[in-house]
Amino acid sequence: MRFSEHPLWLVGFRPFFALACLSGMSLPVFWALIFTGVITPPAAAFSPNQWHAHEMFFGFGWAVLGGFLLTSTKNWVNIRGYHGASLMLLVAAWLFERLGMWFAGSWPTWLFLVSNNIFLLSIVLMLLWTLVSHRKDDSYQADNRFFLIALPLFLIAKNLLLNPDTSTIGWSMALGLFRVAFLVMLERTLTQFMKGVFQANILRRPALDNVIKLLALAMVFESMMPSIFSGAIGLTLASALLGRFLFWKPMLAMKRIDIGIMYLGYLGIVAQLFLDGFGRFVPMVWIGTLPVHIFTFGVMGLIIPGMIIRIANGHTGRKVVFDRLDKLLLKIMIAGFVLRIIAPQFYPEAYTAWVHASATCWFICFGLLAWRYIPRLMQPRVDGKAH
Repeated sequence: MRFSEHPLWLVGFRPFFALACLSGMSLPVFWALIFTGVITPPAAAFSPNQWHAHEMFFGFGWAVLGGFLLTSTKNWVNIRGYHGASLMLLVAAWLFERLGMWFAGSWPTWLFLVSNNIFLLSIVLMLLWTLVSHRKDDSYQADNRFFLIALPLFLIAKNLLLNPDTSTIGWSMALGLFRVAFLVMLERTLTQFMKGVFQANILRRPALDNVIKLLALAMVFESMMPSIFSGAIGLTLASALLGRFLFWKPMLAMKRIDIGIMYLGYLGIVAQLFLDGFGRFVPMVWIGTLPVHIFTFGVMGLIIPGMIIRIANGHTGRKVVFDRLDKLLLKIMIAGFVLRIIAPQFYPEAYTAWVHASATCWFICFGLLAWRYIPRLMQPRVDGKAH
């Protein structure tokens, strides 16, 4: 068997969820050591904070989003999808970008620019080609118009983030774009999960859903708007999301942690928007970059582990059942959220300890995910299907 025919290269989620587990395990710990001065990164044109934001959004975040979209887009338009050599090249480009981000200061400018753009440019073009060329067969064509807009904007956000003069715009855009992606995903999946698990229908109104996604898309550009204007849009979006949430049967969903944690992630989006929005009207004092970390810990950190478990099981032919270890992983991430977001607000004197403790939660959660699920990602489907 040729290496390109190995089961790891059958579908996009396989290699990229493996990379997501490894980067989710290592990046927060690495940053905690940099933050406390234990490790000094090589000199570069961007700051350690920019490196941290970039790697969490475009390293870890895009390993997850890339794996998800490479897998889901092929299902949406009913085609074979990218596999084999094309996935190998994308993984090589992702790894090349990680090297470039660390050794940027010692690389020629042109080589760094190539390393920093080749992965995202390639995968965005591949995804756009799939959605556009097969749009007549797209079962989510209306919703996927938001991806057609958002995907190219990731390239702009990435390059703005690494420019010292525009880094605030860059990370704000990146957060906003991930917010759009999560909202689209949560609408679809929670509708299906609540119906399948509880035989419950949740409120879905196309007009309301579209307004929410349009407001979320507008918030991608919040850092370029007058502060009061962006605050008003953010509070409007948060209110619409919270109002819809109340009709999504949250008390029923919380009976199952595998569903409930996605509801907590949804509330993370609401909380981030409310805090950021109110902060633009009323001076608010909090420890650290609270609204940003509510999103990274309370949305990405809570939703992604369950997402990996569900897809890694279902798309390898296994039953989508969360056993005791899977549920423990989710509880560890909830503990990490409490340690990183809530605890510092009550005991800021131990801020460094909270950073280390929450990074340890990420390490344990994603380390166990890697130990448990990477072997499955490297094996053929257990149900005998080709891919």
